[in-house]
Formats: sequence, C-alpha cells, structure tokens
Amino acid sequence: MQVTVESTGTLERRMRVELPAERIEQEVASRLKSVGRTAKLKGFRPGKVPAKVVKQRYGKQIREEVLSELMQKSYTDAVMQENLNPAGGPRIETEDTKDDTHFAYVATFEIMPQIELKDLDKIKVEVPDVTIGDTDMDEMILRLRRQKATWEEVDRKSADGDKVTCDFKGTLKGEEFEGGTGTDVPVILGQGQMLPDFEKGLTGVKAGDEKTIKVKFPKDYPAEDLAGQKVEFATTVRRVDQEILPPVDDELAAMFDVKEGGLEQFMNDVRANMEREAEEKIKSDVREQIMAELLDKNPLEVPQTLKHQEAHSMQHEAMQRMGIEDHDQAPPIGNFEDMAEQRVRLSLLVSQLISDQKLTADDAKVREHVEKLCASYDNSEDMVNLYLGNPQIVQQIQPVVLEQQAFDWLLENGTSRTKKVAFTDYMNP
Repeated sequence: MQVTVESTGTLERRMRVELPAERIEQEVASRLKSVGRTAKLKGFRPGKVPAKVVKQRYGKQIREEVLSELMQKSYTDAVMQENLNPAGGPRIETEDTKDDTHFAYVATFEIMPQIELKDLDKIKVEVPDVTIGDTDMDEMILRLRRQKATWEEVDRKSADGDKVTCDFKGTLKGEEFEGGTGTDVPVILGQGQMLPDFEKGLTGVKAGDEKTIKVKFPKDYPAEDLAGQKVEFATTVRRVDQEILPPVDDELAAMFDVKEGGLEQFMNDVRANMEREAEEKIKSDVREQIMAELLDKNPLEVPQTLKHQEAHSMQHEAMQRMGIEDHDQAPPIGNFEDMAEQRVRLSLLVSQLISDQKLTADDAKVREHVEKLCASYDNSEDMVNLYLGNPQIVQQIQPVVLEQQAFDWLLENGTSRTKKVAFTDYMNP
C-alpha cells in the first residue's frame, strides 16, 4: 500500500492510497471460489457450477464488495500510518487507472486541530457578591402577595396597578387590521402588557367610558405592516378593579404550603430560595465570563464537519422546542452556524484542558449533581441511589460534571475579583 498526503487547507487533507491489483485479484478469486462451492444455479448441481459461470454471475458484485472493504480497511490503516486524526468521515473518489497493476483512490477529509492552550492565567472574572437586604425581601414578598391577590370592582377612575377590562377595535388609516380587536380584555396598568400609549390611554377611565386611544407602534414591532404606524383604538371600558393583597401573616404562609412555623418559616424559606436563585445565576454568569475569556485568548479554526454537525443538532433541538415535525418548516440552518462554531471551539478547548490537566470526574461532585437533579422528588434519596446505581446514567452525567470541574479550574487559576450588588439589581437589571 502506497500512501501520499497533501494539505489543501489548514485542516483539510487529501490522501491518495494505492493498492496493488494483485491483492484485489487474490481476494476476488478467493471469494469466487468460496461462492462456487455453495452456488445454486439452474442447470447445475450444487457445487458443480463452472468457475467461468460463477465469475459471470457473481464477479461484478464480489469485486465491488472487495473494493469497498479494502478501501475501508486501507483508509483506516493509512490514517494510522500517517498519524492523522480525522474530524469526520472522508469523501472518497476512485481514480481511473490506465493499467491493471494497481487500484487507487483519494480520500479528502478534515483533521482535528492541534491545540496548545495559552494565557489561562490571564483569564479575568468578576464574581458578583449578592446581598439580600430588607428592601429586596420586601419586593419579593410583595411579588408573592400579588400571586395570591384578589380583585375588587371599584367605582372610580383607574390608576396604576388597577385592572381595566375593556373592548377595543383598532383601525389603521380607517381600516381594521388583523389582531386589532378584543372583547373583555383585562389590562393591568403598569405591567407592560400592552403598548405604553394604550396603557396610558386606559389610565383615569371609569366603567362605561368610551374613548379613542391613539397609539404609535414602535419601528421594530414584529408585525411589519404595523411597525412605526399610528393607529386608533375605539375603546369601551367594562369595569375597573383594584388589587387586594393578602396581609403578611401566617395565612399568607399557609397559602404557600408552609405547614409548620408560620410566617417566620415562610420568610426563612423565601430568603433561602432567593439565595439559591442568586447562586445559580452567579454560577451561570461566571461560567459565561470564563467561556468568553477562554475563547478570546485561544482563537481556533474548527473543522467544518463538526460545525455542520452541531448546527444540524441545534436545528433539530429548535424544531423539538417549537413542535415542528416537517423539516421543510425548520428554521434555516444558517441561523445556527455562528453559535455552532462557538460551541465546537469551546468543546475542543475544554477537552484539551481536561486532557492537559488530567482531570477526572469527582465522585462527590457527581453525587452532588445527581442530588440536585432529584431534589424535586418526594423520595429524593431513593432516586439518588437509583441514578447512581445505573452505570449508563452515571456515564451521561460524568462529562457534565467534568466540564464544570474544568471551568472551576480556570476560575481558580485565573484572576477573579468580587463585586457587591443588591439582589434585586442583580436578578432584575
């Protein structure tokens, strides 16, 4: 076997493999002989079919099978011989030879990039130090009270926070437009359910009022026929309701299934949940910063094969989220290519870090990850043991944990500083 390799790009390789015809003919002859011993053809006794007839009947098929198998095996052998690491399957083209002394083909493929990580000690991260103050607690309790609020009709003009129920009919240049009509539509003023002009027009109205509200749609409004347009809504107010918040007491705690400890336990639970939310967001934000720094300091050309695979995977995930089954209605693959390339780059860099630092999935961290997955189950401890007792599930979880350990390593070996920030400002910037 003769092998020659040439670079046709940074990562693309063109490998020519030449096999002696003698090797092919020997294998074809061997198989024809084997087939001849069992062949059953009309007019001949089993095993007595002349070699010439066997060749006429099966020769082409057997030769194609032999060539296919030899190409697969020789490709693998050639790649190992040349110390190449393909990123995906090859594109193979056979050569037309003018003599019968050899058979040759050309395999074109991409190889995995050689990665040497740089400037890992220069990665800079800002870690939020989130404090939960009395104001943050007050705002969270108010939000929770609003979840359990009731509404009471009032005979007065509407104000911020009230719910105005109305009918409306919109017209653009005197003509009704699609989606511009509503009946008994509740609008809570100040929550941004409707466009600002519309909510402003519903402020200061009473039940029975009829009013024409002029609204200008923003230029970036999704419906192109309405973007930047001025329309009018003929509106009839049906009723105005004010919000009735439950008092902050043991009954409020009971509304949120706090069975023991009353209001004090409820407040402790709320604070603990806020701390967990902040912790998860901090972890996510720090991770995003590390990823951005790692990518910025280690530019890398990725194999197009891997990029296209990832883009198709993202497209498939998007179709599942959107409930799309018909591939003709799928979002264009081009929408995912930039993000797919970044994902592949990051995966290659993290894999190299794991290899360089000889990181292995920590059993304690695997268990911690499983405990978080199972926390919502009533029998969480049983589920944890069930997960950890299943080798296939553990194998799926280990790469996730290992990747997080890689980010933890980068955080520990880079430069980080903390920044104090209030909970509400951090969670709702």
